[in-house]
Amino acid sequence: MHRICTASTRSAPSPTVVPMSETHIKPLSQLVEPGWAHALADVEPQIHHMGDFLRAELAAGRHYLPASHNILRAFTIPFDSIKVLIVGQDPYPTPGHPVGLSFCVAPDVRPLPKSLINIYKELVDDVHVPMPANGDLTPWTQRGVMLLNRCLTVGVGRPNSHQGKGWEPITEAAIRALNARTDSNGKPLPLVAILWGRNAQSLEPLLTNAVIIKSPHPSPLSASRGFFGSKPFSRANQALIAMGATPVDWSLTSTQPSTPSHEQAQVPTPVQPSFE
Repeated sequence: MHRICTASTRSAPSPTVVPMSETHIKPLSQLVEPGWAHALADVEPQIHHMGDFLRAELAAGRHYLPASHNILRAFTIPFDSIKVLIVGQDPYPTPGHPVGLSFCVAPDVRPLPKSLINIYKELVDDVHVPMPANGDLTPWTQRGVMLLNRCLTVGVGRPNSHQGKGWEPITEAAIRALNARTDSNGKPLPLVAILWGRNAQSLEPLLTNAVIIKSPHPSPLSASRGFFGSKPFSRANQALIAMGATPVDWSLTSTQPSTPSHEQAQVPTPVQPSFE
């Protein structure tokens, strides 16, 4: 993934903020996978605007998460490879936890976030895979699963603090683009959207060509109200098979490296940010 702006997620002196006039703006094609660069072309100015917002946050002493090189990570997997979309609200607000993919944490994070623990309980009960050893969901993204937060950043220790600051038009444009994909015959490409909780479910009107699987959020506050037993993973695979697509291997015990190989995902070579 590619740096968006220089940010520290730990206690440290505030970094130098580079004025926009001194910043070289790189095109979106150098920040995300080529298919995503095309899909997000209309919101490229908004993406650069979010760089301004994040620099202003740093200038005011308000650090954010995830690390800048992970902010656009969800858009580094091939646009046309995505067949399942799982939507989160915003990144974990705990330093060291968020890595740019919804619900995912770095392999060394302990203890796991409670929502992720509940996701794993349902995963094991639903498709009978071994309990994952860590919180890294990267293998799913290599198999066609997009893990997208509606807001791509959050203030350290301040949940929902970047809600309404400008990420939503970008992520909603991404969802519309996924929904609009078609094959050479004009038929919508297979897509299943797993929407947990009201925030994610408010996006349902944008997903007219997708199979929708929804339930309460896996948070401890709501998991017992219908998340447990909802079988989202097997239902997603059933829907994919019905659409003629290959089901997802939901296991997370692979010994393969978490970073996709060139054959697994055609992603851009990491570059410097479009805004510092």
